[in-house]
Amino acid sequence: MSKSFLPPEGLRQKMNVFSARTSQSFKSQDQSTVVKMPESFKGREVKEPLHLWCFDLTYLSRSSQFLILTFLTFAFYLVYGYMQELMFRLEGFKPFGWYLTLIQFAYYTCFGVAELQLKEDKTRKIPLRAYLVLAFLTVATMGLSNTAVGYLNYPTQVIFKCCKLIPVLIGGIVIQGKKFSLIDVSACLCMSVGLILFTLADSTVSPNFSTYGIILISLALCADGVIGNVQEKTLKQYGASNGEMVLYSYSIGFLYIFTGLLMTGSLLPAFYFCKEHITETYGYAVIFSITGYLGLYVVLTLVKSFGALVAVTVTTCRKAVTIILSFMFFTKPFTSEYIWSGLVVVLGIYLNLYSKNKASWDAKFAQLMQRYGLSKRPYALEPENIV
Repeated sequence: MSKSFLPPEGLRQKMNVFSARTSQSFKSQDQSTVVKMPESFKGREVKEPLHLWCFDLTYLSRSSQFLILTFLTFAFYLVYGYMQELMFRLEGFKPFGWYLTLIQFAYYTCFGVAELQLKEDKTRKIPLRAYLVLAFLTVATMGLSNTAVGYLNYPTQVIFKCCKLIPVLIGGIVIQGKKFSLIDVSACLCMSVGLILFTLADSTVSPNFSTYGIILISLALCADGVIGNVQEKTLKQYGASNGEMVLYSYSIGFLYIFTGLLMTGSLLPAFYFCKEHITETYGYAVIFSITGYLGLYVVLTLVKSFGALVAVTVTTCRKAVTIILSFMFFTKPFTSEYIWSGLVVVLGIYLNLYSKNKASWDAKFAQLMQRYGLSKRPYALEPENIV
């Protein structure tokens, strides 16, 4: 048997004293090591940067930021909708919806070129063959939508444009193989029922109701559903910016429309007609295009800063105000069925939002119920729900 080695008694005492002193010094160092925040950060709220074009809104209060973005959303899009309907009120302009889209694409191309000049990286990341498809879908979405205004009541066109979820859901299943929940399907059904009721009400009271207009706006919605999925897939694959996609999609789309109008012989009649009504066509089209382009950026800023729920609430209220102003400024028949069918569509919109934000919404609902004493059971946030 081997014996374990033990140091002499005096040496053991010195080793114990050394280890005790070393342990005490480490403890004192641990206790003295304190991480302190800089004095400049005490009592200050760290805000996320918020820039809108060349304006810095970071140091404004959240309520001021929200009011500014909401006001701009209403201002730009109400003028956009008013100008669009006003142009189609011009006698003889009804067949020239595609020419209006050509003008709109020309302005958007100029805006895209100007925006690209402000960026350091000007290289194109998405191949041209992908832009050929995107441009075709963009032309179908905006061209068919603009043309449909000449054959439908403007409120009907606005209601249809609220229901992008229907083609987006179908396009997501077919193109990207996505799976959707029961809530998404219920939202789609609500929108479909609301559209049917609104269309039936429009057909009974509107003397200008046109089945051709319904077909046009339905095709525009289908193209809108496809383009949303294709844009998402393309941006993720190549990592391009929104400015690049706007520039090339609208510039190639301009060539598509120009070629189509030239081949069908519709370009010169539209040009001569607009030449005789420069203010009511080209003049209004400038305001129409600028407000549409700027309104899009304001809504994207609103989504980024305040979330999809707030943004959709603002845009839904804006569309409701657009419909009300359309009935006020432009004479058209009205029925109470418009209200009920519109509310069904709004229900579908918020069901769609709930499905996308279910965890956070459930947490907020539980907190509200607990605050007002409607729920005695405390709600615990899961780690993945904490932002």
